[in-house]
Amino acid sequence: MIKIESLSRSWDGFSLEDISFEVNEGEHFVVLGPTGSGKTLLLEIIAGFHFPDKGRILLRNSEITLLPPKKRGIGFVYQDYMLFPNMTVRDNIAYGLRVMGLKSKMIEQKVGELAGLLGIGGLLERFPGKLSGGEAQRTSLARALSIDPDILLLDEPMGALDPNLRSEIRTEISRLFKNRGTTIIHVTHSREDAIIMGDRIAIMKNGRIVQIDDSDRVFRHPRTKFVAEFVGVKNIFKGNSKKVGDLVYFKSQGITLVATTHIFGEVYASIRPEDIIISLQRMESSARNCIKGKVNELIDMGGIMRVMVDCGALFAVNITQASCAEMEISLGKEVYLIFKAQNVNLFS
Repeated sequence: MIKIESLSRSWDGFSLEDISFEVNEGEHFVVLGPTGSGKTLLLEIIAGFHFPDKGRILLRNSEITLLPPKKRGIGFVYQDYMLFPNMTVRDNIAYGLRVMGLKSKMIEQKVGELAGLLGIGGLLERFPGKLSGGEAQRTSLARALSIDPDILLLDEPMGALDPNLRSEIRTEISRLFKNRGTTIIHVTHSREDAIIMGDRIAIMKNGRIVQIDDSDRVFRHPRTKFVAEFVGVKNIFKGNSKKVGDLVYFKSQGITLVATTHIFGEVYASIRPEDIIISLQRMESSARNCIKGKVNELIDMGGIMRVMVDCGALFAVNITQASCAEMEISLGKEVYLIFKAQNVNLFS
């Protein structure tokens, strides 16, 4: 659908460098990164608000790198919605259709259809100043979708919403996009938005893409320490690995882990807290890693208890409150940590 080739652009004090990726038709592609990593600037180049110094943008195999925004067939939704304050919801949604020269009857039909899909049919005569955050966001989405864009660009679309409303809207718009087959490039700093909404995720740091993968691999198999820390991996250890037979053995801080990743030498290992089982005794299982330690700290996370276990290296383990109570986990208690070799991710 859209192909970004070696895109670069310099501003005073910041630059986007050699960015390349492709987004398939109907795919929800998320660019995830911290504030200041260049996510919005990347979207604005794709939209045509800035031109790159180098590189190309191809849409359906046609180059659009230097086309003005209105000729690209791209919709854009900003975090702050950017609604026209002097126009009603109806006129905001209809704006792009009027610019395209559609007849009034067709405009009314399109506006009514989108307002119904997004649950704002009763708000068409209101002005933006009278809308809640969720209503404004739905209006902004309806306006962007009204022109049937080839690509929809989303810039932190849930960023201004409170957590409860954010979850509700996220579910609603994900369903809408999937049903319509909308192709999306969505930038965010929210790991939760990325993993729930994204088909694939690109991790961005300081104007560069550092990893692109499907959502599960990004969160379970980060390729760098930055990616591992940014996506919330809590067990990251630096050590050395070597191959013995078909397996890889990683040593750090007095512990030895068995892995399946074939990376050798000085590397990092990461294990997600939810991939570790806590047992009160050594278990016979297919899991090749079984490490003894003592409970160092208990952190109540609502329905989940994070148990910190000192095995020489300090591990974070997530278990349910019920399991924690059933095993009578307490500070100083001796436990065993059990996890599969395939859950030990090695990276340099």
